[in-house]
Amino acid sequence: MRVWDLVALAVTLGLFAGILALSRRRVNVSVLTLVGLVLGVAVGVVFRGHVEYVRPIGRVYLNLLLAIVAPLVIVSILSSITSLGSTAQLRTIGARSVGWLLGLNVVAIFLALGAALWTGLGTGATLGDVDTRSLDSVRKPFTDVFIEFFPTNVVKDVAENNIIPIILASVLIAVSCSLIADRAPQKVAPFKAFVEAVREIVYRAVGFVIGLTPYAVLALTAAFTAAVAADTSQVWPLLALLVTAFVVCFVHTYVVNGVFVRVSADLDPVAFFRKILPAQITAFTTQSSAGTLPLTTSLLRGRVGVPAEIAGFTAPLGTTIGMPGCAGIWPILLAVYAVNALGIPYGLGDYAVLVVIASVVSIGTAGVPGTATVTATTVLAAAGLPLEVVILTLPVSALADMARNNDNVTSAAVAATIVARKEGRLDDSVFAAPDSDATSDPTEPAPSGTPVVAASTVPDDDDLWGRLPVGACAVEPRPREHAGAR
Repeated sequence: MRVWDLVALAVTLGLFAGILALSRRRVNVSVLTLVGLVLGVAVGVVFRGHVEYVRPIGRVYLNLLLAIVAPLVIVSILSSITSLGSTAQLRTIGARSVGWLLGLNVVAIFLALGAALWTGLGTGATLGDVDTRSLDSVRKPFTDVFIEFFPTNVVKDVAENNIIPIILASVLIAVSCSLIADRAPQKVAPFKAFVEAVREIVYRAVGFVIGLTPYAVLALTAAFTAAVAADTSQVWPLLALLVTAFVVCFVHTYVVNGVFVRVSADLDPVAFFRKILPAQITAFTTQSSAGTLPLTTSLLRGRVGVPAEIAGFTAPLGTTIGMPGCAGIWPILLAVYAVNALGIPYGLGDYAVLVVIASVVSIGTAGVPGTATVTATTVLAAAGLPLEVVILTLPVSALADMARNNDNVTSAAVAATIVARKEGRLDDSVFAAPDSDATSDPTEPAPSGTPVVAASTVPDDDDLWGRLPVGACAVEPRPREHAGAR
């Protein structure tokens, strides 16, 4: 019997109890994740070569994460598209909103890819005992990959986590539902109610899985540290990943979005960013797009001049479609990190496929805590890259989440403003007026079916978590503070 392996397991379980005690004191899960990182390094150093019984704990977490990907994508797409109400909205405000949200995300994808390739992100990093031989069987010509985007057996695709066919099938069903609802809404009312009920159940279940992250980080870090013999040089690639993520997110947030605000919305970008600054600060500090959503929509109406029906639709839609920080920048950075760390031969065609996958997956961004983790897992799995990189970078992911959410919220606000301008409904007099206290502005009535969150109400956390299309990237089971608290 491996006595020291059992001792390492017992110590790990004891540390789990300590993390649980901290969580019951409502310590933020991002902090708990960092605590798990430090403790995992300590366990790996002390019990080097004796973590055989600790390693499976992290693998169980990874399996659970993979198990929830398909249900999350399906309910997110069905809920987002069916909430549009009518096909008229789907063709006008809906189409423009989706187009701009996805367009901003595509720019973020290319920006992240360029930065990662230019800096050689991941070069010199070690991913432990990742077996790259398994990648040989999944590398296929682009034509074969393109053909497999389209579903032939949806049940088989769900069972095998073939994400792109799942997304296309879900979009087809959701659009069909909207077309029927336009003529006979009573016929699809039970289906829409069922979708919303399943969405709440799935989101709640995901919260439980993501809540295990600090424990998984401890176990996986211990195994990783033991594997690399506590080589501190491996810290530098992770720091490089964190710095690159912050730089790319801030460039996209302020430079790219600023250009679009000037060119497409015909507004002064400096004044625009000043008017939505409270939402940016809230997103950066709380790491929650959903917790910022009431403030974002209120600022768009009260300071920018976006009408209520557009602000109340496009901004919430931005928590499930697009999300450049979580669904564009982070998955691409991790993909290039894995490619360089493992020395995988990647050509122009491979990167083209990666861009297409990331763009399509962003349509099915699951608006729940842990979005960046789930989305990165989805993209890497679809691209045939090792998923271990997602787990090994979780500690810096918790820090990068501040910049990612700032980018998500800003891009959604920019998309809403551009849609309002293109619809000819942006009120320039509101934008030109002195900044008002938008946080106290009551929510105006919105069209039926649009996912509007009232800014004047402050529900409790459990109620909020069950209803909102939550767009937090942070690995925490609930928002740290009430929506609208700032």
